Amino acid sequence: MKKLQDKVAVVTGASKGIGAAIAKSLAVEGASVVVNYASSKAGADKVVADIVAAGGKAVAVQADVSKTADVDRLFAETTAAFGEVDVLVNNAGVYEFGAIEVINEEHFNRQFNTNVLGLLLTTQGAVKSFGDRGGSIINISSTVTKITPPGSAVYTASKAAVDAITEVLSKELGPKGIRVNAINPGMVETEGTHTAGFIGSDFQKQIETQVPLGRIGQPDDIAPIAVFLASNDSAWLTGEILIASGGHR
Repeated sequence: MKKLQDKVAVVTGASKGIGAAIAKSLAVEGASVVVNYASSKAGADKVVADIVAAGGKAVAVQADVSKTADVDRLFAETTAAFGEVDVLVNNAGVYEFGAIEVINEEHFNRQFNTNVLGLLLTTQGAVKSFGDRGGSIINISSTVTKITPPGSAVYTASKAAVDAITEVLSKELGPKGIRVNAINPGMVETEGTHTAGFIGSDFQKQIETQVPLGRIGQPDDIAPIAVFLASNDSAWLTGEILIASGGHR
């Protein structure tokens, strides 16, 4: 039997990159997957089409995770499509680097509203949907919390908050049978890192000199770890922060 047979998973920010790879991998293992997106409908529809073409089950649901009404609708549409939720992957996130001199309210709020508030709101929704069955919550954080690169004060702070929330909620929700873990990827080649200009840059080359395995990551390096944390293979793990960086820290 597949590891996630008859399970229902919500993956936020799943229209591309790491989120898309996780959504597809969960579906391969038998989960019915809700592919959440904020603005990229075409991307989310493509992920759903790929899952369905491979014999899986998926639907796309638009929702801004930083808005309570959107999150409520996300879980209502999930329940209508597949039933109650078993797995939540908090992948939705934004990043914008900037020196201390350029930080302002918009720069701060944009990242904290999605990366921290959004994660808390979707977790609230999942806890309600899990009910007495328990479930697995997987937060996608970042190794920036370990390597603390210059110009990343706000982004690194938001991901440090994700790490802290992971540990707090593992203790708070453990008695309900809900496991909460985090994956902290290193630099991964995605649409986002291409758009940000990281791929092919001196920054990438510098990172690769520091990674023991000698390369940056790919989304498919992260997805199997999410499958592990979603499945009963990790039934005795909670509050863990798994660094997936090729050894870079």
